[in-house]
Amino acid sequence: MKMKSMKVAMVGTAFAGALALTIGSSGSFAWFSDLTSANGEITSGTLEVNNGNDIDGKIVEASSFAPSQLIFGDWLTVENTGSLDAHLQATYAHSVNLEVPIDSYKVGYIAIKYTIEPGRDIYEDAQYKLDQLFNGVTNEIQAFSASPSIEQNGVEVMTALIDEKTYAENANEFVLGDGALPGKDNEFWQLDEGQYIDLNFGVKLDENAGNEYQGAIYEATLDVLAKQTDNGAEYE
Repeated sequence: MKMKSMKVAMVGTAFAGALALTIGSSGSFAWFSDLTSANGEITSGTLEVNNGNDIDGKIVEASSFAPSQLIFGDWLTVENTGSLDAHLQATYAHSVNLEVPIDSYKVGYIAIKYTIEPGRDIYEDAQYKLDQLFNGVTNEIQAFSASPSIEQNGVEVMTALIDEKTYAENANEFVLGDGALPGKDNEFWQLDEGQYIDLNFGVKLDENAGNEYQGAIYEATLDVLAKQTDNGAEYE
């Protein structure tokens, strides 16, 4: 009986020693390893015109305005100061403080688009072309010197008179150019990064306007909205 107990004890001791050796040496193995990584970053672009500031200059300004007279305002500059290309929607709104038809105030505009500012001859020629669009007797309040048209690469010019149909549909507010209407993104009204559009307005009081316009105050506002050029983008 004693020999058997001793034999069992020896086996137990040997097993415990083997188990201790296994546990004690578990941290002694070394495994080769390596690591590779990737990272990324997205910076959002900016959609901005005129650095977020109002446009300098007056749309039009005159005193003692009378029938048949035409006044041109300041040149108004819209610059894409953001990092994203943008589509513009320019809206002209006007009103008169008396109960008289506003369509006696004829409105025309010039839009000149460029990256490098063109010579003054381009502006003068465009203003001359706009002047010719006004119908009937016209007496300019501010004269300008017309010059021959000179082609200049990278410059686009648009001149337009607000027609009777536009007045009939909405006499108090209208969008400049079909390309700026929702869903009709015209290339002219796309302003790429670093590009400019200069706008100039002419307003004429129709020669048939009667005495009821005496003392009238005409006011105009221009709002220019910008949106992304991506499909589905909307003006906000």
